[in-house]
Amino acid sequence: MTTTSNGDAQPTKQSAQQAAKQPTQQPTLTTYRVLVIGGGNAGLSVAGRLQRAGIPDITVIEPRVNHVYQPMLSHVAGGTAKASQATRPQADVMPTGVTLLRDAVASVDPETSSLVLESGRRVGYEHLIVCPGIVQDWDAIPGLRAALQSPRVASSYEIRLADKTSHLLRDLRDGTAVFVQAPEPASFAGAIQKPMYLACDYWRARGVLDRIRVVLVLPDATPLGVPEIDAELERKVDEYGIEVRRESRLSEVIADSSTAVIGKATVGTTADVEGEPKGEPERIHYDALVVEPPQRAPAWIAEAGLAAAVPLTGSEGGFVDVDGRTLQHRRYPNVWSLGDAAVSGSQRSGGALRKQTKALAENLVGVLGGNGARSEYDGYTVAPFTVSRSRVVFAEFDADGQPRPSIPFWKGLARERRLTWVFDRRVLPWVYWNLILKGRA
Repeated sequence: MTTTSNGDAQPTKQSAQQAAKQPTQQPTLTTYRVLVIGGGNAGLSVAGRLQRAGIPDITVIEPRVNHVYQPMLSHVAGGTAKASQATRPQADVMPTGVTLLRDAVASVDPETSSLVLESGRRVGYEHLIVCPGIVQDWDAIPGLRAALQSPRVASSYEIRLADKTSHLLRDLRDGTAVFVQAPEPASFAGAIQKPMYLACDYWRARGVLDRIRVVLVLPDATPLGVPEIDAELERKVDEYGIEVRRESRLSEVIADSSTAVIGKATVGTTADVEGEPKGEPERIHYDALVVEPPQRAPAWIAEAGLAAAVPLTGSEGGFVDVDGRTLQHRRYPNVWSLGDAAVSGSQRSGGALRKQTKALAENLVGVLGGNGARSEYDGYTVAPFTVSRSRVVFAEFDADGQPRPSIPFWKGLARERRLTWVFDRRVLPWVYWNLILKGRA
């Protein structure tokens, strides 16, 4: 080494060559015992259950500052709740003892049990639970994203848009209101019907319903696909005088002329090989357009090799390939998934999560204890439909669309009732904030 006049050491040519031969020291990789991707209902519920089961070192990756109770957005859009009632700071709803890592996932490498965050940081895991939710693809329909900037187009799938929907429907006194339900895959696609029924009841109470043309665009032949529930919902559709476009889709929005372009969209029947509708599409001038956006899996799931090895089509393509009973990945035993991001066989909805989180948590505890995954998710889900401003149809069913009432032999919950309205609007939110997110229910 040589030294300058100010005392700074300078490497000689020989020492520089020796230094170049030394391996570059890599930063220490932080490895978490259980890493959860997603701080929504699924992520916090399962993290809370694991923490209560005595599993240490649980970390949840979530970029959002605020946590949204998604089912409440239908009430916000329909004017029966305020936007402030649907959200709380993410830090405030974390289960006790669970760490929040405010970041987002850029990529996952299941071969090395590691992932890279959007901040650039790389971390490792012993077990990974993938529940980032589903991506709302506003660009999938030409003109939709731009139309959302206009005063007549809104949605109930984001909190700011749900609040916009509330004012849009409240102020409508005549004209045409179009409600669009997305095709699968979707996070409980039928949720778009809730603000529609709430608005119809509101308009009827104010004596203007007969001056408003209400159009519901359904991707399927029926509102839900569960015959017993479909019968009840079809009765409400008739009662409100709603026009239904079945097996149809929104193919374009032309905001300048307030036009919704509706076409038939059943691939393999009325559609051609590219999935484009045949025949002339219907053009509907709207005064209010409330859209559930098309949805898809986060791209990094398939890029990581976590989707099915043989690509699946339709509603399961690109989602995490787990055993629908144990919720454990079919190829990577230290990877798990539940909720909207998983191929579980049941309809994607928040109502499926209570039993999913229970099964997954019990199985992960079993694996960590050397006993294996023995608990099974049975495909149950529940979907409360607010069909008026005081009544709810409580839809409980399994993966095959068969009724699964939580109170055996009582089918009354599948009929519109005041009791289920109180449960959906008053009881469930309290249970969600105080019990479900803590892993207690």
